[in-house]
Amino acid sequence: MQNWQFSLTSCFYQSAGLQMFLGIMLNWAALYLFGAGIALSSEIQCPQTCFCNASEQMVNCTFIQLTTIPNNLPLNAKSVSLTHNKIRSLGSQQFQGLTRLHELDLSDNILAIIEVQAFVGLQALVTLKLARNHLKIIPVEVFSGLPKLQLLDISDNEILVLLAFTFRDLPSLRCLKASQNDLVFVSHNAFTGLTNLQELYLDGGNLTEVPTRAITQLGELKTLNFHHFGLVMLPNFSLYPLGHLKELVISQWAMLETLSVNSLFGLNLTSLTITHCNLSTVPYIPLHHLVYLVRLDLSYNPITYIYKNVLGGLLRLQEFQLVGGSLLHIELDGFKGLVYFRVLNISRNYLTTLESGIFHSINTLKVLGLDNNPLVCDCRLLWVVKRQSYLNFGGNLPVCTKSSQEEELNFLEFSQDEISRLLTCRRPRIRRRKKQEVTVEQGHTVMLYCNAEGDPWPSVTWLNPGLRPLSPIGRLRALPNGSLEVRYAQPQDSGTYVCVASNAAGNDTLPPKNTTQDFPFDVKTLLIATTIGFLSFSSSVCLCFIFMFFWSKSKGQIKHTATIAYVPRSTMSNSNSGNCAETTGRFTMKLL
Repeated sequence: MQNWQFSLTSCFYQSAGLQMFLGIMLNWAALYLFGAGIALSSEIQCPQTCFCNASEQMVNCTFIQLTTIPNNLPLNAKSVSLTHNKIRSLGSQQFQGLTRLHELDLSDNILAIIEVQAFVGLQALVTLKLARNHLKIIPVEVFSGLPKLQLLDISDNEILVLLAFTFRDLPSLRCLKASQNDLVFVSHNAFTGLTNLQELYLDGGNLTEVPTRAITQLGELKTLNFHHFGLVMLPNFSLYPLGHLKELVISQWAMLETLSVNSLFGLNLTSLTITHCNLSTVPYIPLHHLVYLVRLDLSYNPITYIYKNVLGGLLRLQEFQLVGGSLLHIELDGFKGLVYFRVLNISRNYLTTLESGIFHSINTLKVLGLDNNPLVCDCRLLWVVKRQSYLNFGGNLPVCTKSSQEEELNFLEFSQDEISRLLTCRRPRIRRRKKQEVTVEQGHTVMLYCNAEGDPWPSVTWLNPGLRPLSPIGRLRALPNGSLEVRYAQPQDSGTYVCVASNAAGNDTLPPKNTTQDFPFDVKTLLIATTIGFLSFSSSVCLCFIFMFFWSKSKGQIKHTATIAYVPRSTMSNSNSGNCAETTGRFTMKLL
């Protein structure tokens, strides 16, 4: 019993001591928090009408009609937003004391003037946004005192000139956005000092040339965005030698019609975008050396055809986009050689079909954009139906129409019966089967005809006597209507020409047609030449006899004989050396 009382008493004293200790600690904690609160309140004094978040050290002063920068911004603020106000100017050292500030947003004001050293003191600033203001010129040293700045946005202003050394005090800058301005001049040294810049967004405005000398100083540049240039052609060596550039975007060049052969020389791009321009063909030659290109976007250009076997040099190409163009046809083998091809988006064009033969392999294709095209329901779309479970259509399913119907049909949801009834083709048939032999004179033109029918409408190919396809150009050419034209026929054109009609269901061949050329000198020409020669000879003989007739007259007497002396050559040569010939040969010719 005594031992138990002692233990109980000991526990009582221990618990009382613990309570006293906890009370003292709570008092000290309360005093500490009170003192910290006083210090915090002195450091975060939120300007009137602004919203401050003490835990995130953020100050939000948007949409409150400010005309100047508030004077009592919290000194330990990390983010300050002053957007959508009416601030007109920034004075020198306007933000002095905000040494912890990481982000400053002054977008959507009416800023027209920024004085030199306006941002001095913001040594921790990482992001500065001045977009959508009324800046016309940025003085040199405006951005001094920002050693850690990584993103600068001066887009959507009215900037006319980028002066030399404007950004030289920004050694850490990685992204510069200067699009949507009215630039008329960019100094060759405008970007001097930007040794770490990796992204540049530049608007051509009223520039008459690409600022090549200024841009090529950016040796570490990886992304370049060009907007609103007024050039018809991208000149040679425009971006040489930006060897680290990986992504190039050319957009809103309304007059751009072509790229010079060496316009992309020296680049190792992985992504190329040329959109909202005036390209009528895919610029195959300027692109052929871009063996590391993965993505190619040519959307919103009036491109009508993609020809076969011209993109095969882009060995690593995985994505091709041509949205909103004028695409009428993609030839078979159009993407031949692209073994890694995965994404094709050709929405909003004028394609009537998409055949599986345009791909190197349909098994690699994962994304297909084919909507908003006037597709025709036939067997050429069967491969899309069979592989729809492997394809991503981006939520926009393609539809097709039958020639006899105007209703658009979702062919991806066809039943097996509808597929066999609607997605069908009819093998081509050449109408005129009779073998023809044509003879033509040299230098004349001859036409050979081949009329075929089928569903879909077949294409006609002509093979020369060596069984090689004839092209649409040249002296011997295959015309779009299926005819063969042989102009200025020559003997070597003789031989057998074969007509082949083909569509997705098969092909048909016309029995050989012979075009036989005459010999180089035909009968008519030979007769004319013989007649002319005979007349010339006869007239010469007649003239000779007439001359001899008048010559033979002497004092009214006609001599019927003429004596002609013949002197041998040896005799004449001996006479020159002093030895005279004693006799000469004499001949008598009787005139009849």
